[in-house]
Amino acid sequence: MELRLAHLYPELMNTYGDRGNVLALVRRAEWRDITLRVEGLGLGDRLDPGAHDLYFFGGGQDREQGVVAADLAEYKGGPLRDAVEDGAVVLAICGGYQLLGREFRLGSGAVLPGLGILDAWTVAGQRRNIGNTVVRCDWAGPEGLLVGFENHSGRTYLGPGCQALGRVEVGAGNNGEDGSEGAMYRDVYACYLHGSLLPKNPWFADHLLRRALVRRYGADAPFPALDDRLEAAARRAVLERVRKIGRAALGVR
Repeated sequence: MELRLAHLYPELMNTYGDRGNVLALVRRAEWRDITLRVEGLGLGDRLDPGAHDLYFFGGGQDREQGVVAADLAEYKGGPLRDAVEDGAVVLAICGGYQLLGREFRLGSGAVLPGLGILDAWTVAGQRRNIGNTVVRCDWAGPEGLLVGFENHSGRTYLGPGCQALGRVEVGAGNNGEDGSEGAMYRDVYACYLHGSLLPKNPWFADHLLRRALVRRYGADAPFPALDDRLEAAARRAVLERVRKIGRAALGVR
């Protein structure tokens, strides 16, 4: 079997090791004898909405986001919306997350227009949220915990047209106010978790791959389990450490 992934703006939007998410998807597909072909789409490149099963959109600084926002509006926005409505799987991190929303209001007063794929908007904040995070994703069942690292000052708010990816157990999340982290719409998954997200959370990488496989090959496509004992042990260690730090910050033993 074969899947195709479009990596959006790999040179401009690759903050804090976000590219590692693509590498994790490639490797976990390879271990199942699935070929995941990756194509980078940069400035000026056209996007064919039927050409890819998955899309990855990483993070970037405000300057890079300004350049990318203009390119999205001219070349890629409409086709990416079409791909989403046709069931393509999207993972967006931080800056990519913000640009999938309706707009990003910068500290300067300028407004970066987003694609409006997500019913969300972002406002520049005064406080930077930096640190390890734990997020509970109830939609994923008992295993649905995400561990990651956030580093953002933008505050994102969700409208009724999308739902939160999860609820924050440790960390600030979308805005440090409502306990939400990330957003979901159809098979679009967006969040603030860098560092990279998918190597730390193999269950989430598998969810994205499985959704793409079902779209291309149907519900009966084979997807064998992997031996993730090492990954599970590493994840438990991170969870224990992050929760301990979180309890200490609250003065709880």
